Amino acid sequence: MNAAHNGGPLYRGTGELLPDTPYEDRVWPEGPPWRDFRAPAVMPPPPADDEADRRLGPPGRPRTPRPEEVRLVNAALLLRRPLLVSGRPGVGKSGLAYRIARELRLGRVLHWPVTSRTTLTSGLYEYDAIGRAQAAREGTDDERPGIGNYVQLGPLGTGLLPYRLPRVVLIDEIDKCDADLPNDLLTLFEDAWFEVPPLVRVKQAEPSATVHTADPGGTAVIEDGVVRAHAFPVVVMTSNGEREFPEAFMRRCLRLDIPDPDADTLGELVAGHFGDRLGPAQEALIQDFLRRSGRVGGLAADQLLNAAHLATSGLYRQDGGDAGEWQAVLAAIWHPLGGEGADTA
Repeated sequence: MNAAHNGGPLYRGTGELLPDTPYEDRVWPEGPPWRDFRAPAVMPPPPADDEADRRLGPPGRPRTPRPEEVRLVNAALLLRRPLLVSGRPGVGKSGLAYRIARELRLGRVLHWPVTSRTTLTSGLYEYDAIGRAQAAREGTDDERPGIGNYVQLGPLGTGLLPYRLPRVVLIDEIDKCDADLPNDLLTLFEDAWFEVPPLVRVKQAEPSATVHTADPGGTAVIEDGVVRAHAFPVVVMTSNGEREFPEAFMRRCLRLDIPDPDADTLGELVAGHFGDRLGPAQEALIQDFLRRSGRVGGLAADQLLNAAHLATSGLYRQDGGDAGEWQAVLAAIWHPLGGEGADTA
């Protein structure tokens, strides 16, 4: 069984996982010739973690994806292009990266949260020059660790290591970045390699350096100070629609807009985390959530999950004498995202 479901779409978005084929035997569809980077695949299989289960709920619950989601994710995978996912806060943009990684068995997601102070270098690597200088003063040549001990690859830098299958990199809330970052990413997205200057400067003395990666306890060997991808990573960038990006940046991306979830989508979300524990109360809770969301200009899906957890805790009744207390709790946790006072209607 290959990674493309015997010729079908690579990503289905239904929650169905690819068969658990050994990493070395899995086949990945070919991309365009101009997106074939051909670095030798030398990295071992990436580690897995339970972050996708924490964010999405355990696997196995059916999901009905929007056709546009399936279409654009598969196009991004086949074209080796980043996916820019936009939508209101709380609609599940970042969850898409974890769903792709879990369904396609691509290992743990490399998460790079962006702020106004984020630079391209911070996503690629960090170099502890002070630590190395201290070690140079304190030890003999034989006692000093190699320079790679002071280099830590960031999430994007780790994603560009030569894995046989692509890693999933989540660049979260990229519209918070400064004006330079989108343009700084252009060459990297086009060429899929970068230099680590501290390693380049010593490559005559240390042509091979073992550095730390963004995976817990992970290491990688870098030759001549250059990191070069074998498979372009699955890059998912999320945006709240707060800014415009340069045309050159947008030309290198595929854009997916995620609308506010409807009742069916919210029902699948709640069932994914809680199964059938809410019973008949689930539909009423979702309808109440949608009404309040419409009144206050939009609520986030995790606010619904908070309410669902309280509803299954056994501490509250949604009817009878405790109904007023339950409504007061909902008003507190379903507060407007803009920071205004809680809706009490």
